[in-house]
Amino acid sequence: MQQSLKKYFPIFVLPTLLAFLIAFLVPFVMGFLLSFTEFTTITNASWVGLDNYAQAFEAREGFVRSFGFTALVSVVSIITVNVFAFAIAWVLTRKLKGTNFFRTIFFMPNLIGGIVLGYTWQSMINAVLARYGTTIVADWKYGFAGLIILLNWQLVGYMMIIYIAGLQNVPPELVEAAELDGVSRWEMLRHVTIPMIMPSITICLFLTLSNTFKLFDQNLALTNGAPGGQTEMVALNIVNTMFNRIGVEGVGQAKAVIFVVVVVVIAMFQLRATRSREVEA
Repeated sequence: MQQSLKKYFPIFVLPTLLAFLIAFLVPFVMGFLLSFTEFTTITNASWVGLDNYAQAFEAREGFVRSFGFTALVSVVSIITVNVFAFAIAWVLTRKLKGTNFFRTIFFMPNLIGGIVLGYTWQSMINAVLARYGTTIVADWKYGFAGLIILLNWQLVGYMMIIYIAGLQNVPPELVEAAELDGVSRWEMLRHVTIPMIMPSITICLFLTLSNTFKLFDQNLALTNGAPGGQTEMVALNIVNTMFNRIGVEGVGQAKAVIFVVVVVVIAMFQLRATRSREVEA
Protein backbone atom coordinates (compact mmCIF):
# COMPACT_ATOMS: atom_id res chain seq x y z
CA MET A 1 0.00 0.00 0.00
CA GLN A 2 2.81 2.37 0.96
CA GLN A 3 4.67 1.63 -2.27
CA SER A 4 1.53 2.28 -4.33
CA LEU A 5 1.07 5.64 -2.65
CA LYS A 6 4.67 6.63 -3.38
CA LYS A 7 4.32 5.44 -6.98
CA TYR A 8 1.17 7.41 -7.78
CA PHE A 9 1.84 10.39 -5.49
CA PRO A 10 3.24 12.61 -8.33
CA ILE A 11 0.16 11.88 -10.46
CA PHE A 12 -2.19 13.14 -7.75
CA VAL A 13 -0.02 16.11 -6.78
CA LEU A 14 0.76 17.32 -10.32
CA PRO A 15 -2.71 18.83 -11.13
CA THR A 16 -2.75 20.80 -7.86
CA LEU A 17 0.84 21.92 -8.34
CA LEU A 18 0.15 23.08 -11.91
CA ALA A 19 -2.96 24.95 -10.77
CA PHE A 20 -0.93 26.67 -8.02
CA LEU A 21 1.81 27.65 -10.48
CA ILE A 22 -0.60 28.94 -13.14
CA ALA A 23 -3.10 30.68 -10.86
CA PHE A 24 -0.81 32.09 -8.17
CA LEU A 25 2.95 31.79 -8.49
CA VAL A 26 3.39 32.87 -12.12
CA PRO A 27 1.01 35.89 -11.84
CA PHE A 28 2.67 36.92 -8.57
CA VAL A 29 6.17 36.84 -10.06
CA MET A 30 4.99 38.74 -13.15
CA GLY A 31 3.22 41.29 -10.99
CA PHE A 32 6.30 41.76 -8.82
CA LEU A 33 8.47 42.41 -11.88
CA LEU A 34 5.88 44.76 -13.41
CA SER A 35 5.84 46.81 -10.20
CA PHE A 36 9.28 48.13 -11.22
CA THR A 37 8.07 49.23 -14.66
CA GLU A 38 5.80 51.70 -16.38
CA PHE A 39 3.32 49.82 -18.57
CA THR A 40 -0.12 49.72 -20.11
CA THR A 41 0.21 46.09 -21.24
CA ILE A 42 2.81 43.49 -20.27
CA THR A 43 4.39 43.75 -23.73
CA ASN A 44 5.33 47.45 -23.54
CA ALA A 45 6.81 47.68 -20.04
CA SER A 46 9.75 50.03 -19.44
CA TRP A 47 11.96 49.88 -16.34
CA VAL A 48 11.55 52.72 -13.81
CA GLY A 49 13.07 51.11 -10.72
CA LEU A 50 11.59 52.14 -7.38
CA ASP A 51 9.70 55.16 -8.73
CA ASN A 52 6.34 53.33 -8.53
CA TYR A 53 6.91 52.47 -4.88
CA ALA A 54 7.85 56.04 -4.05
CA GLN A 55 4.75 57.37 -5.82
CA ALA A 56 2.52 54.84 -4.05
CA PHE A 57 3.26 56.54 -0.71
CA GLU A 58 2.50 60.06 -1.95
CA ALA A 59 -0.45 61.72 -0.22
CA ARG A 60 -2.43 62.15 -3.47
CA GLU A 61 -2.53 58.38 -3.95
CA GLY A 62 -4.47 57.86 -0.72
CA PHE A 63 -2.69 54.54 -0.20
CA VAL A 64 -1.42 55.24 3.32
CA ARG A 65 -4.83 56.61 4.34
CA SER A 66 -6.58 53.53 2.96
CA PHE A 67 -4.12 51.32 4.87
CA GLY A 68 -4.96 53.14 8.08
CA PHE A 69 -8.70 52.78 7.50
CA THR A 70 -8.27 49.10 6.60
CA ALA A 71 -6.27 48.49 9.78
CA LEU A 72 -8.97 50.21 11.86
CA VAL A 73 -11.76 48.14 10.28
CA SER A 74 -9.71 44.95 10.66
CA VAL A 75 -8.90 45.46 14.35
CA VAL A 76 -12.48 46.29 15.32
CA SER A 77 -13.90 43.48 13.16
CA ILE A 78 -11.49 40.85 14.50
CA ILE A 79 -12.52 41.69 18.06
CA THR A 80 -16.28 42.01 17.53
CA VAL A 81 -16.68 39.08 15.12
CA ASN A 82 -14.82 36.64 17.35
CA VAL A 83 -16.42 37.81 20.59
CA PHE A 84 -19.94 37.53 19.14
CA ALA A 85 -19.18 34.24 17.37
CA PHE A 86 -17.75 32.67 20.52
CA ALA A 87 -20.63 33.93 22.68
CA ILE A 88 -23.24 32.53 20.29
CA ALA A 89 -21.32 29.25 19.97
CA TRP A 90 -21.13 28.94 23.75
CA VAL A 91 -24.89 29.48 24.10
CA LEU A 92 -25.72 27.05 21.27
CA THR A 93 -23.59 24.29 22.81
CA ARG A 94 -25.71 24.38 25.95
CA LYS A 95 -28.50 21.81 26.10
CA LEU A 96 -31.22 24.04 24.67
CA LYS A 97 -34.07 23.35 22.28
CA GLY A 98 -33.82 24.53 18.67
CA THR A 99 -30.05 24.94 18.60
CA ASN A 100 -29.73 23.33 15.15
CA PHE A 101 -32.28 25.77 13.74
CA PHE A 102 -30.41 28.77 15.15
CA ARG A 103 -27.06 27.46 13.89
CA THR A 104 -28.51 27.35 10.38
CA ILE A 105 -30.00 30.85 10.68
CA PHE A 106 -26.75 32.38 11.94
CA PHE A 107 -24.71 30.66 9.21
CA MET A 108 -26.93 31.69 6.27
CA PRO A 109 -25.57 35.28 5.82
CA ASN A 110 -22.17 33.77 4.97
CA LEU A 111 -23.73 32.26 1.83
CA ILE A 112 -24.74 35.64 0.40
CA GLY A 113 -22.38 37.44 -1.99
CA GLY A 114 -20.52 40.54 -0.88
CA ILE A 115 -22.00 42.85 -3.53
CA VAL A 116 -25.55 41.82 -2.57
CA LEU A 117 -24.76 42.32 1.12
CA GLY A 118 -23.23 45.72 0.45
CA TYR A 119 -26.20 47.11 -1.44
CA THR A 120 -28.67 45.52 0.98
CA TRP A 121 -27.07 47.08 4.03
CA GLN A 122 -26.58 50.38 2.20
CA SER A 123 -30.34 50.54 1.60
CA MET A 124 -31.20 49.63 5.18
CA ILE A 125 -28.71 52.03 6.77
CA ASN A 126 -29.73 54.87 4.44
CA ALA A 127 -33.38 54.22 5.33
CA VAL A 128 -32.52 54.81 8.99
CA LEU A 129 -30.23 57.78 8.36
CA ALA A 130 -32.82 59.42 6.09
CA ARG A 131 -34.89 60.13 9.20
CA TYR A 132 -32.04 62.40 10.31
CA GLY A 133 -31.50 64.01 6.91
CA THR A 134 -28.24 62.29 6.03
CA THR A 135 -26.81 59.22 4.25
CA ILE A 136 -24.07 56.66 4.80
CA VAL A 137 -21.67 58.55 2.49
CA ALA A 138 -22.12 61.89 4.27
CA ASP A 139 -19.60 61.04 7.01
CA TRP A 140 -16.84 58.43 7.14
CA LYS A 141 -18.02 57.35 10.58
CA TYR A 142 -21.31 56.13 9.10
CA GLY A 143 -19.43 54.16 6.46
CA PHE A 144 -17.10 52.71 9.10
CA ALA A 145 -20.01 51.65 11.28
CA GLY A 146 -21.78 50.17 8.24
CA LEU A 147 -18.72 48.08 7.32
CA ILE A 148 -18.41 46.77 10.89
CA ILE A 149 -22.10 45.81 10.98
CA LEU A 150 -21.88 44.16 7.54
CA LEU A 151 -18.74 42.19 8.40
CA ASN A 152 -20.20 40.97 11.68
CA TRP A 153 -23.46 39.96 10.02
CA GLN A 154 -21.58 38.02 7.33
CA LEU A 155 -18.73 36.41 9.30
CA VAL A 156 -20.13 35.70 12.78
CA GLY A 157 -22.09 32.63 11.62
CA TYR A 158 -19.08 31.08 9.89
CA MET A 159 -16.78 31.61 12.87
CA MET A 160 -19.55 30.34 15.16
CA ILE A 161 -19.47 26.94 13.42
CA ILE A 162 -15.71 26.66 14.02
CA TYR A 163 -16.07 27.63 17.68
CA ILE A 164 -18.90 25.11 18.13
CA ALA A 165 -16.64 22.35 16.78
CA GLY A 166 -13.92 23.41 19.23
CA LEU A 167 -16.28 23.60 22.21
CA GLN A 168 -17.73 20.17 21.47
CA ASN A 169 -14.21 18.70 21.55
CA VAL A 170 -13.48 19.90 25.09
CA PRO A 171 -13.16 16.66 27.14
CA PRO A 172 -16.25 16.28 29.41
CA GLU A 173 -14.15 14.68 32.15
CA LEU A 174 -12.01 17.83 32.29
CA VAL A 175 -15.12 19.97 32.77
CA GLU A 176 -16.49 17.61 35.42
CA ALA A 177 -13.19 17.66 37.30
CA ALA A 178 -13.18 21.46 37.28
CA GLU A 179 -16.77 21.54 38.55
CA LEU A 180 -15.89 19.15 41.37
CA ASP A 181 -13.08 21.52 42.35
CA GLY A 182 -15.71 24.25 42.69
CA VAL A 183 -14.44 26.64 40.01
CA SER A 184 -16.73 29.44 38.88
CA ARG A 185 -18.06 29.75 35.33
CA TRP A 186 -15.59 32.56 34.60
CA GLU A 187 -12.67 30.48 35.87
CA MET A 188 -13.92 27.50 33.86
CA LEU A 189 -14.04 29.64 30.74
CA ARG A 190 -10.64 31.25 31.32
CA HIS A 191 -8.60 28.29 32.54
CA VAL A 192 -10.29 25.30 30.89
CA THR A 193 -12.46 26.16 27.88
CA ILE A 194 -10.37 28.85 26.15
CA PRO A 195 -7.02 27.00 26.43
CA MET A 196 -8.66 23.85 25.05
CA ILE A 197 -10.12 25.62 22.00
CA MET A 198 -7.00 27.64 21.10
CA PRO A 199 -6.70 25.81 17.73
CA SER A 200 -10.21 27.04 16.85
CA ILE A 201 -9.33 30.56 18.00
CA THR A 202 -6.20 30.48 15.82
CA ILE A 203 -8.24 29.51 12.75
CA CYS A 204 -10.97 32.10 13.42
CA LEU A 205 -8.50 34.94 14.01
CA PHE A 206 -6.64 34.09 10.81
CA LEU A 207 -9.84 33.85 8.73
CA THR A 208 -11.22 37.09 10.15
CA LEU A 209 -7.93 38.88 9.52
CA SER A 210 -7.67 37.67 5.92
CA ASN A 211 -11.33 38.36 5.11
CA THR A 212 -11.34 41.89 6.51
CA PHE A 213 -7.94 42.97 5.20
CA LYS A 214 -8.68 41.91 1.61
CA LEU A 215 -12.26 43.26 1.68
CA PHE A 216 -13.29 44.68 -1.69
CA ASP A 217 -16.80 43.94 -2.96
CA GLN A 218 -18.58 44.93 0.27
CA ASN A 219 -16.57 48.15 0.43
CA LEU A 220 -17.38 48.90 -3.23
CA ALA A 221 -21.11 48.32 -2.83
CA LEU A 222 -21.58 49.94 0.58
CA THR A 223 -19.68 53.25 0.23
CA ASN A 224 -17.33 52.99 -2.79
CA GLY A 225 -14.81 54.90 -0.68
CA ALA A 226 -17.05 57.93 -0.10
CA PRO A 227 -16.86 60.57 1.17
CA GLY A 228 -13.71 61.65 -0.67
CA GLY A 229 -11.96 58.29 -0.32
CA GLN A 230 -12.15 58.37 3.49
CA THR A 231 -13.77 54.90 3.63
CA GLU A 232 -11.65 53.45 0.82
CA MET A 233 -9.95 50.23 1.89
CA VAL A 234 -6.65 49.02 0.41
CA ALA A 235 -8.11 46.54 -2.09
CA LEU A 236 -10.49 49.16 -3.48
CA ASN A 237 -7.67 51.73 -3.66
CA ILE A 238 -5.52 49.30 -5.67
CA VAL A 239 -8.33 48.45 -8.10
CA ASN A 240 -9.16 52.14 -8.61
CA THR A 241 -5.50 52.86 -9.33
CA MET A 242 -5.14 49.98 -11.78
CA PHE A 243 -8.39 50.28 -13.73
CA ASN A 244 -9.85 53.74 -13.21
CA ARG A 245 -6.74 55.79 -13.98
CA ILE A 246 -4.47 55.91 -17.02
CA GLY A 247 -0.69 55.74 -16.92
CA VAL A 248 -0.31 54.57 -13.31
CA GLU A 249 -0.67 50.82 -13.77
CA GLY A 250 2.84 50.31 -12.39
CA VAL A 251 1.92 52.25 -9.25
CA GLY A 252 -1.13 50.05 -8.79
CA GLN A 253 1.04 46.97 -9.17
CA ALA A 254 3.51 48.31 -6.60
CA LYS A 255 0.64 48.90 -4.18
CA ALA A 256 -0.50 45.31 -4.70
CA VAL A 257 2.97 43.94 -3.91
CA ILE A 258 3.17 46.05 -0.73
CA PHE A 259 -0.30 44.88 0.25
CA VAL A 260 0.59 41.19 -0.18
CA VAL A 261 3.81 41.54 1.83
CA VAL A 262 2.07 43.36 4.70
CA VAL A 263 -0.79 40.86 4.89
CA VAL A 264 1.61 37.88 4.85
CA VAL A 265 3.80 39.39 7.59
CA ILE A 266 0.80 40.23 9.81
CA ALA A 267 -0.70 36.77 9.27
CA MET A 268 2.58 35.06 10.15
CA PHE A 269 2.92 37.05 13.38
CA GLN A 270 -0.71 36.33 14.30
CA LEU A 271 -0.35 32.60 13.64
CA ARG A 272 2.90 32.45 15.60
CA ALA A 273 1.38 34.29 18.57
CA THR A 274 -1.75 32.13 18.79
CA ARG A 275 0.09 28.86 18.18
CA SER A 276 2.43 29.66 21.06
CA ARG A 277 -0.66 29.81 23.27
CA GLU A 278 -1.71 26.40 21.96
CA VAL A 279 1.60 24.96 23.16
CA GLU A 280 1.12 26.53 26.57
CA ALA A 281 -2.39 25.11 26.76
